[in-house]
Amino acid sequence: MEGGLRETAIAHAPFFVTAPGETDVLFTIVVWFVVLAVFGAGALYLSLHALPERMAHHANHTQIQLISILTLLALFTHNNLFWLAALVIAVVQVPDFYSPLQSIAQSVKAMARNKGTVDDSPVVSEPVTTQENAKDV
Repeated sequence: MEGGLRETAIAHAPFFVTAPGETDVLFTIVVWFVVLAVFGAGALYLSLHALPERMAHHANHTQIQLISILTLLALFTHNNLFWLAALVIAVVQVPDFYSPLQSIAQSVKAMARNKGTVDDSPVVSEPVTTQENAKDV
């Protein structure tokens, strides 16, 4: 009777219950799942840390070196403030103030040249004579 009960129990056992000496299928599946999950989480972590740098590279940002340094500092120090600063710098585009000011200056110079009030000759500074230099002469 005991042998028949054992055979019935083994026939109805789930797939992961194995007899001694056979390969444990559930253990193998769990090991592969954990290994792939660790590698997947690492890849996600590294790609998340590279997000500000990729954003700056695609936008052709002028501060890409600063953003790269901040992302590396955040990666090695685990300080999220560096990563947040890199993300903010990558997202915010600083307006170009120099080009409009240079254009305004060139336009004013052209207007003055048309009126004839600007002399384009180079300015030569003359030596300043002090009282000590005047006594020596």
